[in-house]
Amino acid sequence: MLEHLESNYDCAAAGEDLHALLSELAELRGRGPDVDALASERINRLENQISFIKNKCDIKP
Repeated sequence: MLEHLESNYDCAAAGEDLHALLSELAELRGRGPDVDALASERINRLENQISFIKNKCDIKP
């Protein structure tokens, strides 16, 4: 998970960052539906970071 995403995010890093975020998200989701509150918060944050990068860098799904 990236620590800080700001409006001046450099889209040149998007490919590498998205790969890392999506891998981490898949790992957390792979643990099954019964994740604890901390893991659930982390999943939400990862999803938000992925959406931010895709929107900022105009990356289509």
